[in-house]
Amino acid sequence: METIQFISTSPTALANLIDEKIKAQLEDLKQNFQPKEPDEFMSRKETADLLKISLTALHDWMNKGILKPYKMGNKTYFSRKQVTETLFNSNK
Repeated sequence: METIQFISTSPTALANLIDEKIKAQLEDLKQNFQPKEPDEFMSRKETADLLKISLTALHDWMNKGILKPYKMGNKTYFSRKQVTETLFNSNK
C-alpha cells in the first residue's frame, strides 16, 4: 500500500479537495448514467408472434436450448431481452 503525507495541507483544504473530486465524479456519473430498463417477460404466444414462428417451433427452440424459458406455475415466459440478444448473436 502506498503512503501519502500531507505536510502543508490543512484539514479544511484537504476536505475541500476531496469534495471537489467527488462532485466532479458525481457530475460525470449524472451525465453518463443510463438506467437499466426493467426486463419484460412475454408469454409463449407473444414470443412466437415476435419471432414470427409457430408455437411448435418455439417449443423446439426451447428443447434445443436456443431460448431459455422461465416457468411460473403452469405458465411459460421468455425474457424479451434474452430473445433479442439470441437473435442478434445467432447472426454472428
